[in-house]
Amino acid sequence: MKRIYNFSSGPAILPVSVLEEASRGVLEINRSGMSILEVSHRGKDYEAIHQGARDRLLRLLGLAAEDFTVLFLGGGATLQFAMVPMNFLTPDRTADYLHTGEWSGRALAEAARFGKAHLAGSSEAEKFSRLPESWRFTPGAAYVHVTTNNTIEGTQWKTVPPAGEVPLVLDASSDLLGIVRDYSRFDLIYAGAQKNLGPAGVTAVVIKKAFLSKANPQIPSILSYQAHAAADALLNTPPVFSVYVLGLNLQWLEQEGGVAVMAERNERKARAVYEALDEFPSVYDPTVKVTEHRSVMNLTFRLKSPGREADFLAGAQALGMDGLKGHRSVGGFRASMYNAFPEEGAYALAEYLRNFARR
Repeated sequence: MKRIYNFSSGPAILPVSVLEEASRGVLEINRSGMSILEVSHRGKDYEAIHQGARDRLLRLLGLAAEDFTVLFLGGGATLQFAMVPMNFLTPDRTADYLHTGEWSGRALAEAARFGKAHLAGSSEAEKFSRLPESWRFTPGAAYVHVTTNNTIEGTQWKTVPPAGEVPLVLDASSDLLGIVRDYSRFDLIYAGAQKNLGPAGVTAVVIKKAFLSKANPQIPSILSYQAHAAADALLNTPPVFSVYVLGLNLQWLEQEGGVAVMAERNERKARAVYEALDEFPSVYDPTVKVTEHRSVMNLTFRLKSPGREADFLAGAQALGMDGLKGHRSVGGFRASMYNAFPEEGAYALAEYLRNFARR
């Protein structure tokens, strides 16, 4: 089987062992005579998969089941942009948003449909090339929303700003389980799976039960966190296959040593590539200049000579590297290296960056 270095921002690379096990599950799961694609989501085979994935996620996050609950939903993180304010924001209240890029901007716009969406801090004036230097939170706000990692712009909050007694909501779609954090600080965490968690098609939502109790019950049940939680996250047919693969991926992550081991690897991978970029300032222009604001998940850069971009991509593809083209809204290049991305791929890219610069 041929495997390239896939730098895609998502859907992202999965471990080969996970792909192999998932392929067996497509044919038959648990000697049931049925594919994972065919089993009932109410049956014992899937119920064990569903609960196992929930338990593993909480364990990896260092959270207790008596304090937090896990939901597996559809609609991607984009649905959560609306679902969070629909559940927790009313017209007479304010929610604070830190605006650090494309996705936080979309979340802010959705919140404005339900209540007062306050721009608590922004780096838009710097074209999101850094994180905000300051912010002002609203006393008594419904919640503070932070996008932890900005996949398009290449910035990352290594430390999420404290919000005092105000609940903290995280869009952690592209760095959940890839960086060490004290997740007990946060009241709601959501993440589209297709970065570090698993395949596209499922979104993990982790909610503190005390915060869940404050959700608005007077909304359609399919959009209600309380309704999903009351149904043990089986209110409707879940994305069965995506949850299955997510569970396999979490099992792999545990076997590899957990989040701390992943974080160390991710730091090494990112450091290797950033060092190569910074070594040739006349050739490369990393888009995030503040070192501590640089993402270890999505490394963004440009060439000082844009006319060489096609040559750069062609050379990378010849070496088995794909997915390096930057998001269409900003151009340039982006190397996304999530948990399952191999270290040797980062070193191969660093070597190519140096060789290309010396031409």
